[in-house]
Amino acid sequence: MSDVTTAEFNEEGKYLRKVRSFVLREGRLTKGQAVAMEQQWPVMGLDYSPQPLDLAAIFGREADTVLEIGFGMGASLVEMAKAAPELNFIGIEVHKPGVGACLADAAEAGVTNLRVFHHDAVEVLENSILPGSLARVQLFFPDPWHKKRHHKRRIVQPEFVQTIRNSLKIGGVFHLATDWENYSEHMLEVMSAAPGYKNQSVTGDFVPRPEHRPLTKFEARGHRLGHGVWDLMFERCE
Repeated sequence: MSDVTTAEFNEEGKYLRKVRSFVLREGRLTKGQAVAMEQQWPVMGLDYSPQPLDLAAIFGREADTVLEIGFGMGASLVEMAKAAPELNFIGIEVHKPGVGACLADAAEAGVTNLRVFHHDAVEVLENSILPGSLARVQLFFPDPWHKKRHHKRRIVQPEFVQTIRNSLKIGGVFHLATDWENYSEHMLEVMSAAPGYKNQSVTGDFVPRPEHRPLTKFEARGHRLGHGVWDLMFERCE
């Protein structure tokens, strides 16, 4: 699992905006990750700027763009980008070894439709993404903050999901997944109450894992042990 953002939230779940509000998690890079950062960052890296990105210029084409928050080590993100060359992909991760690993995997796989940020997800969404410009936003296995007193620290909160909605085009989808049942119920409660979204589930709750989300090794092991994973897909309808 990956910390999806270093943004801080108070006990009411309110995003705390402050000067230099986060510290990037540098971590210890392997030699391969360090080489990938040096060689591939100029090709696939996106330096944070408060100005909105010109996606067509960055990718050299007009195409639907998928953004993933907190891609961890990037294996599934690279797999998705390789499997859907017709889409543009942007990943955001604060953990530098994860960024290095993702760049190394993408280069080895010959992926050209992926760009990555080493930055805070909330700041990128609020400042670097044009409103209504994304086809899908993905949030897979975020920190569950499983202790009840910490639930307000979960990233899926009313204010955050409206930030996501603003970045999606009409008909665009916010796709969430978690392996914590309690967090899935929290996600469903927040998303069901959020204005401007429509649940794509025919049963009004969760959806089967869609083909575009790869089955991770962690998840496959969980299935064998009888652990559940819950996917939610909510469409921006207004």
